[in-house]
Amino acid sequence: MKKLTRSEYFKLNAVQKLLYNIYLFFCAIPPILASIGKAIWGGIKGFCKGIKNEIVDTVKTFGKGTWQTKVSYLIMGFGNLSRGQIFRGLMFLVLEVVFIFYMITNGVYWLGKFRTLGDVPPGEAYDPVLDAYIRVDGDNSFTILLYGLLTMIFIVAFVVAWRMSIKQSKQLDELVAKGKKIPKAKDDIRELLDHQFHKTLLAIPLTGIICFTVLPIIFMIFVAFTNYGRELDGYANLFTWVGFDNFKALFGGADNTSNLPYAFGQILKWTLTWAVFATFSNYFLGMLVAILINKKGIKLKKLWRGILVLTIAIPQFVSLLYVGKMFDKNGLINGFLVNSGLVEHAIDFWGTPEIGRVLIILINIWIGIPYLMLMATGILMNIPEDLYESSRIDGANAVQQFTKITLPYMLFITGPYLLTSFIGNINNFNVIYLLTGGAVTNPKLTTTGLAAGSATDYDLLVTWLFKITTGAESNYKLAAVLAIMIFVVVSVLSVIVYNVMPSNKNEEDFQ
Repeated sequence: MKKLTRSEYFKLNAVQKLLYNIYLFFCAIPPILASIGKAIWGGIKGFCKGIKNEIVDTVKTFGKGTWQTKVSYLIMGFGNLSRGQIFRGLMFLVLEVVFIFYMITNGVYWLGKFRTLGDVPPGEAYDPVLDAYIRVDGDNSFTILLYGLLTMIFIVAFVVAWRMSIKQSKQLDELVAKGKKIPKAKDDIRELLDHQFHKTLLAIPLTGIICFTVLPIIFMIFVAFTNYGRELDGYANLFTWVGFDNFKALFGGADNTSNLPYAFGQILKWTLTWAVFATFSNYFLGMLVAILINKKGIKLKKLWRGILVLTIAIPQFVSLLYVGKMFDKNGLINGFLVNSGLVEHAIDFWGTPEIGRVLIILINIWIGIPYLMLMATGILMNIPEDLYESSRIDGANAVQQFTKITLPYMLFITGPYLLTSFIGNINNFNVIYLLTGGAVTNPKLTTTGLAAGSATDYDLLVTWLFKITTGAESNYKLAAVLAIMIFVVVSVLSVIVYNVMPSNKNEEDFQ
């Protein structure tokens, strides 16, 4: 199918336009994936080129620099100290001393153990005082992995700081050659509180992100390449590196007798299906409720909004557990249906996957509509009334006004929210777990091999991940692999959707 012109597009009816837009969406996926791959490859090339340029500049600086700069290659901050920048020089020097001390006392040990993640198991030794054999601790694989990773990060940080020391010494050489003033400590402080104040403000949150977000993610990636689990906990029994064995097992390349790939595929399919229905049902129904309540002539608008907002006021931990129990075999709903004669026997809502999944989506609508209603209400009030007046003069009906004015405006404003809501539903732990925590386990999803544990027909990847880490298996290695796969799925979908949403493509149309 060729791409239609603007005039050809407007000649289509509503169904044809919808199908054409869906066609354009799927046609846009391959170029977007290609651009992602190109961007990643370009980033890798740029990174390698940057490293090469830094190495070349470091060598040239040593050949052309002054003696102060040459000494800075061995004594960090010497170029700053010799030019009167005491504070900067001391910072570099202290960092170098701490680094050397750490590497001699601990760093070399952790790096040496990192290759095997420990080779001394716990044992027993005779205690003459107690006249008995007591336990003697050996290596701890978990500690070795953690401190080995931190040591490598410390080495990278030291190399970056060493390079900064040389760069600053080179800059000071240029200032001296030009006869310009060398900044002092008070000048640095004044700069950090004035022109560079944004760096001062961002320093604390950036440090927090690195310590509490980036480092755990890197550690999780390393765990995915080990056999860390309940049996090999790293203390009583050491764990070690296994390469890509965990990834092969997940995709069926290691153990053909395990149904782990089947379980992963089924749970991934339900996760994406759930995310689509949960996101768009709430979005469009919430928008519809907001339009109905805001319609001219509707009385008691505050009352209707207040009733809907009550579902937000009640904690989900309470409401979802209560609603889940209502649909049990002995719950309130079955009691009403049986007593009223509508059914002869109680319906097993949670034991029937087809009914249970529809029920979960419907309950999620009850929870999600109030949020979207409040958001849509604020946006609808900001759509210029002149647009609707002009459309009515041109003969547009209510459906045409919605599709040509309201919906495009809403999609433009709420596009980023729609994307984050979709991602949030992929990782929506509360609704699934609190409603179906005691649902019947599906034997087809009970895995062997890596012992990923049992799963129900309602489990998302995130709830399955929770069961894997907290169940009897404590299969942390597989949990790390699943976390990586969730990140890959979410990131790819996010990039694709972001590149086709109106907020990114047609920004000038709504200025």
